[in-house]
Amino acid sequence: MPKKVAIPISGMHCAACALHVEHALTEIGGIGEVTVNLATNTAQVDLTTDKLVAKDIIEAVQHAGYDVPTETIMLNIDGMHCAMCSAHVQAALMEVGGVMDAVVNLAANSAQVTAIAEIVKVQDLLAAVETAGYSATLQAAETITSPDRYTRTEQQLQEAKRRMWIAWAFGGPAMLWMLLRMVFGVEIVSSVIYEIGMIVLAVPVLFWPGWPTLKSGWKALWSGNANMDSLIMMGSITAFVTGPLSFFMSVASYAGVAGMIMAIHLTGRYIEAKARGNASQAVKKLVELGAKTAHIERNGQELEISASEIRLGDVMTVRPGEKIPTDGRVLSGLGSIDESVATGESVPVLKQPGDDVLGATINYDGLLKIEATHVGKDTFLAQIIRLVEEAQASRVPVQKLADRVTAVFVPIVLGLAGIALLAWLIFPETMVNLRNAGNFLPWVSTNVTGASAIIMSIVSILVIACPCALGLATPTALMVGIGMGAERGVLLRSGRAIEVLKDVKLVVFDKTGTLTKGKPEVAEIMPESEWTIAEILELAASAEAGSEHPLGRAIVERAKANSIELITPSSFEAISGRGVRTVIENKRVIVGSVDFMTMEGIDLGNIATSVESIKNRGMSIMVIAVDGTAAAAIGLLDAIKDNAANAIHELQRMGIATAMLTGDNQTTAEAIGRKVGIDHVVAGVMPEGKVTEIKRLQAEFGKIAFVGDGINDAPALKQADVGIAIGAGTDIAIESADVTIVHSELRGVIEAINLSQATFKKIRQNLFWAFFYNLIMMPLAFIGWMHPILAETAMAFSSITVVTNANLLRKADIRPLYTRG
Repeated sequence: MPKKVAIPISGMHCAACALHVEHALTEIGGIGEVTVNLATNTAQVDLTTDKLVAKDIIEAVQHAGYDVPTETIMLNIDGMHCAMCSAHVQAALMEVGGVMDAVVNLAANSAQVTAIAEIVKVQDLLAAVETAGYSATLQAAETITSPDRYTRTEQQLQEAKRRMWIAWAFGGPAMLWMLLRMVFGVEIVSSVIYEIGMIVLAVPVLFWPGWPTLKSGWKALWSGNANMDSLIMMGSITAFVTGPLSFFMSVASYAGVAGMIMAIHLTGRYIEAKARGNASQAVKKLVELGAKTAHIERNGQELEISASEIRLGDVMTVRPGEKIPTDGRVLSGLGSIDESVATGESVPVLKQPGDDVLGATINYDGLLKIEATHVGKDTFLAQIIRLVEEAQASRVPVQKLADRVTAVFVPIVLGLAGIALLAWLIFPETMVNLRNAGNFLPWVSTNVTGASAIIMSIVSILVIACPCALGLATPTALMVGIGMGAERGVLLRSGRAIEVLKDVKLVVFDKTGTLTKGKPEVAEIMPESEWTIAEILELAASAEAGSEHPLGRAIVERAKANSIELITPSSFEAISGRGVRTVIENKRVIVGSVDFMTMEGIDLGNIATSVESIKNRGMSIMVIAVDGTAAAAIGLLDAIKDNAANAIHELQRMGIATAMLTGDNQTTAEAIGRKVGIDHVVAGVMPEGKVTEIKRLQAEFGKIAFVGDGINDAPALKQADVGIAIGAGTDIAIESADVTIVHSELRGVIEAINLSQATFKKIRQNLFWAFFYNLIMMPLAFIGWMHPILAETAMAFSSITVVTNANLLRKADIRPLYTRG
């Protein structure tokens, strides 16, 4: 890190702002002279230390009322095998000046680095990982939707498989030979030839497929960052050297056992890698769903090109049955589009000219001409993949326990091995008696004494205590859970959100666009006696045909739905916010609000009672007058979303209270509340008052989730313990939320909560099994009850159990009961 750095600052508007930032930065230790440039929005900082402490700088600037822009950098990490590995990589990344946070995901072999924008160089991060004993590459955003990005993972899986089979090619015969001699007493050759044979068969296992493990373990141990490979390396090498030593000393040979340890270890690695690959298959499926090629028009000709070569503005031709190559807008044609890849909704959606379409969705029928509006990393699919991967790489609060344990795990194991050595040397008779007390176990041999017993105990401790399962317990379950959500159109932006959701006591809904469609519909028409409903609808819709007002459009839509032919007015005049004046077939027709009627001097007469009735039921009111006489009252209501009442009822069945927060008047709000069965209605809340109401509800109920979709909902989404954005809403609402429901269906709220509960059930199970193996097996290994081969098998099985259990989460049915048929 250079001695002088330029830190970006946002939110400054004047010289006083610059002065405040300057004072805030000079208060930080390790920073000398500070010069703030208002024109470039940067602060030139002289460092008196070698490291730029990003967290201190960001906190100081934010405390002053400003902000430091940050960026997220995603890295692929190679060489990690256990929780200690990920902890070492994380520590190395955090040491890079300018890094605010680093989250390393063992299950995904990735790292998510949050750093001060434009300060941290990718090369510095890669070098830090390299110094820690691992390797890293940058995840390129431009290739996020390319299936080739999974080639590396497939290659690693195939390499793990190859190493496993090579190990067993030599380890298998050694194991059979060992069983024949030790279990069945079959002496094929002399003892000397047998011991030499064990050494010969163990050498290729350890130093061919096992060499990367030995190399990694030694490198980590030498750098003071001992990891799982270090334990395997020490255990297998210790066991192996007893083979040659047995020819010169009175010690049992465990050379064959060393080969077994490595073979079982590599088998566990392969099974674990395969299961971890399954855990991320949701994202892989999304990537593979992208179109490979596209038909575009250039220079009057139709060309077939790779989907990655599409440019903004290109016109694509999409035939029935083909995938839409990238996000775009329909220029011509009609087609039913399967958008399940993005929304989880299998019912096709009709698209016509002017409609937006998403890449990777399928055109069922019709020939479409589509203009490309987003390409590469800017497409909807690419953003979804990035969102899911960043969420999968995030850390949940419950993981802190595992992190604390794994941080000291290997040193504790090495210390325990040292204590075991001292115990066997100082109290040999006591240790032998403890060991012999387990002779009811068929594998506990009372004939092993002296140095052989010590070696067996130490090797068992080293190989059984690898903290792999602890490092995999949480991230594998998160990967599966977040991937499941993505498949159903429920996007969880962080591990914290999926943890908090399970404890939510109250779900608060915004009304417009969330519980309702945000589109008014005609609910009731109450005409004077001489008029029929059809006649009123014909005149009112004809009058409103030229209006852009939502209530007017609702009347027109109702007439079209009733197949009523509209009449073109001979004159039309729109009065903003009030209504319209028209002449239709020589009749003077006025449609508008009650106030507009008063302004026009029209008495409500006999429909006054109808107006009052509609008003009392919380509807919006339109009145139609013909030739100066009020002819009918029309009640309009924001249409409630399908299954909104079912969703509310399901939440209540789950023991979660519901509330609605709206700016509407109390009468209208309560009318909607009654229809959907909401528990608490809070009406008349202005946008700026939503945050205050959220805080009040938090104090009353505890943890709450807020569901909204509009720009005015962004502060409330942030204030709630979990913010849930309806996907059809504005970008700012979605960016402010912890959860995004792409398909805009309220079932997504229930699915998110069910998913949270199911995921954390798996996490708790995984943590139990991860701790269980070590807590039970390590004392057995200490007193000599655990044979090294069984110890290594148990260690490998613990990791496989955890990853397999996480994948069983896929069988969980997170759908609401009312959708299960």
